[in-house]
Amino acid sequence: MKRTTLVILALLLIVIAVTLSLFITQLIDTDEPFTPPAPISDMAAYLKKGEYLVRAGDCIACHTQRGSEPYAGGRGIQTPFGIIYSPNITPDKVNGIGNWTKHDFWRALHHGKGKDGEFLYPAFPFTEYTKITRADSDAMFAYLQGIPAVNQVNKTHKLRFPYNMRFLLAGWRILYFTPGVYRANSSQTIQWNRGAYLVQGLGHCTSCHTARNALGGLEDANLAGGLIPIANWYAPSLTSDKEAGLGEWHVADITALLKTGIAPHGTAFGPMAEVVRNSLQYMSTDDVNAMAVYLKSLPKTVTPSNEHISGNPKEAEQLMSLGKIVYGKYCIACHQTNGQGIPPSYPPLNNNRSITMDVPNNPIRTVLHGGFPPSTQGNPRPYGMPPFGQLLSDEEIAAVVSYIRNSWSNEAGYVTTVDVNRHRATPLD
Repeated sequence: MKRTTLVILALLLIVIAVTLSLFITQLIDTDEPFTPPAPISDMAAYLKKGEYLVRAGDCIACHTQRGSEPYAGGRGIQTPFGIIYSPNITPDKVNGIGNWTKHDFWRALHHGKGKDGEFLYPAFPFTEYTKITRADSDAMFAYLQGIPAVNQVNKTHKLRFPYNMRFLLAGWRILYFTPGVYRANSSQTIQWNRGAYLVQGLGHCTSCHTARNALGGLEDANLAGGLIPIANWYAPSLTSDKEAGLGEWHVADITALLKTGIAPHGTAFGPMAEVVRNSLQYMSTDDVNAMAVYLKSLPKTVTPSNEHISGNPKEAEQLMSLGKIVYGKYCIACHQTNGQGIPPSYPPLNNNRSITMDVPNNPIRTVLHGGFPPSTQGNPRPYGMPPFGQLLSDEEIAAVVSYIRNSWSNEAGYVTTVDVNRHRATPLD
């Protein structure tokens, strides 16, 4: 008995020692080898580069509250653990990053730590930004130090217990975060590696397009699709032909969607429209094309089926009958009898994977709240779809979404009034 007790105690001590060791490693910054850059000969060009990179990282999206000054923070990011408010990153010396050094900024991006070494919450995508090079980080910092300072006080996060205890992030980081700059794949082209650097790092595409577990950690299935918490938009898999199916797209079409918000096979709505509007449209065609090349090359994955198919043929028939009536009254003028639409103004519904994905969230939300492509340089006057949430009942919306998911050559699960009602109550932002 004593021997068993001693063995158990020894094992506990080992576990405690390993845990403490891992915890301590999270307190220590292990920097990448860094070669000091050459003196800057053209400061204007350097700041322009920094502005470009900040745009590519879409920093303005989170760090700008609606109706407030750019980069002054204050936007509430809804998470399953509470609300996280983005900080002020203007050069204000009291509430912003005016007293930061470029090393402090690098530490935030690369290590996920604040100026004083505190762990940052992973709503800030340092898990992806860690791949950014030190040279690019320094250029971004230089640009942000030159924008107007805004004396806007940072808001306190509203996180539930125990998620408001920052020291617990050490455990989260042990499980889900390994710092490291992007390493080029020598077997791939320069273009492919540039695209990978942008998608994996600055673009932080995995933040939305990869599923998360109960602790907010990213699943292993990279870019295989994921539900955006609270907002309930579904970011489709970029690797499954059952969803976005980019492997079957032409590179030019992927580039068009990313840079303009419209393409022959689809249109950017919801959170993706915001990304295109704030960030991607301002990137060079070469860079967006590189991202498209990389995305098209991703290995295909199999998306598990989770369809909402009704087990009652009579109910399905009633849904389709009502859906056809609603479609004929409200949808047919733009999307046509055959569901082919009038691209690019009115996207096709037939053979449109964003319509037939197993997760029906996006078409439900689009019918309820409207579909608005971004206004971009390549599509300055986009055609939007009005919201029908105030006009149609849950039953009518469930019917018309079921109808378009199962008409023409489409085959997908039916939608219920419960599905619609859940999204009707979900806030847009």
